[in-house]
Formats: sequence, structure tokens, C-alpha cells
Amino acid sequence: MSPSPGSLKEFFSEPPGPELLKQIDLGSVPRHIAVIMDGNGRWASARNLPRVAGHRAGAKAVRELIAASIELGVEYLTIYSFSSENWSRPADEVSGLMRLFVEVLERELANLEKLDVRVLVTGDLAALPADTAEAFRGTVARTADNRSLTLVVALSYGGRAEIVHAVRSVANEVLAGGLSIDQIDESLVARHLYLPEVPDPDLLIRTSGEIRISNFLLWQIAYSEIWVTDTLWPDFDRYDTLRAVLDYESRERRFGGR
Repeated sequence: MSPSPGSLKEFFSEPPGPELLKQIDLGSVPRHIAVIMDGNGRWASARNLPRVAGHRAGAKAVRELIAASIELGVEYLTIYSFSSENWSRPADEVSGLMRLFVEVLERELANLEKLDVRVLVTGDLAALPADTAEAFRGTVARTADNRSLTLVVALSYGGRAEIVHAVRSVANEVLAGGLSIDQIDESLVARHLYLPEVPDPDLLIRTSGEIRISNFLLWQIAYSEIWVTDTLWPDFDRYDTLRAVLDYESRERRFGGR
């Protein structure tokens, strides 16, 4: 669903929105944006708040990003919500996050349906507490027919683990006799990833100024454009999304060519 110019102007009405919008080519907006949402803990520490307060504030930034993506006509949005390595964090932070996931899903489900957002999950749902996993499964089921934006939540996710999963799936086909080694190529491996129907990200955004990819979508971001901002995730707003898209549009994508 393409956004109307009137809606865009209203949504991005405050400075620097109007000036940035003049420079945006809506025909060149990335089809798929992926985001490493970093800086919640530092945001909370700077305010002498517990880390979970940063995660709670970060949920508001997710809402802002979803709305901005819909306005710009982005089709897919993937957010790195909880990595497989995050399980090593303090138990109280992890448990607080798991409760927050349930709370946010319950609070935001009606809005997601209103915005016509389809939710998918990538990662190891089996590792989650039962109520958290059930909340995500319910949201995926409830939003399955929505089409304005596909929101992919990377949860208990690791890029290396996903590649191992794909390799094991391919190996099982070979062992079963349904596939020869000579048939293994990049497209075959890609079809065995967690969500093969989701296209690779065109743009990868990372907040908080860290310049690393943290085991996120290792296969899929092979040719993604990367945009890093010093802004901590809870402070990321719709105008940061515009800046990222504008920077993306200024680049010449070569995919390994000259």
C-alpha cells in the first residue's frame, strides 16, 4: 500500500521532516529495512534507571519506526529484539524483558491490526518462556492476513545458528537421497533459512554508534547498505528513519560489481 503525499506531509510535519521529504524519492525507498536496536542500557544508565526501563522506552521507538516505515512504503522491517547471546545477561534483566515482550504484544496488537501489519518471528521460539512464546505465536496468527508491512521480530536469534540450521536441513535431504551434493548452491541454502520468503534487507540500521553486525542476519546482509547513527535506540524517531533512507538513496548499489 503506497502512502499518500498528504499523509506523508502530515506524519513528517515537524522540522526537519519537510526539508528531508523534499529530498526523498519514494520510488527508491528500500523494500526491506533491518535494524539493530542498540543503546537501551546506556540510555537507562544515563538517567539512573534500571536497564529494563531502557527496553521499555525502546518499545516506543519501535512503534515510531513501524509507523514511519508504513508511511514511506517499506514492505519489510526486521528488528533485532533479543539475540541468542542475550541469554547470558543477568537473570532479572532477561526475565524483565520476557515480561515486557508479553506486555507490549498485548498492548500493541490492536494497533498492529489497525495498521495492517503482519508479524513474523525468526529465531528459536522454543528457548523462550512458555507465555512469551505463546504471545508471539498468537500475534503471528492474528496478523497473518495483514499486508501493509511485514514486521519480522528476531527473537532468541543468532545468524550463525540460522546458517547451521540451514546446513543441517540440506544435509538431511542429502542423507535421505532426495538431493545430491552437486545440487547444493546459494539459492538452495537460502531456501533452508528460517524465513526464506522474506527478501534480503536493502538497508541495515544500527543505533548507538557501534560499528559491528553482532551476529545478525549474516547470510542475508551480504550486500545490504549499512547506516550507523550515534542516537541511542530509545531516542530514535521518525526523522532518523528519514535520514537513514535518504542516505541509502544517495548510494550506488553495486552488489560486488564496479
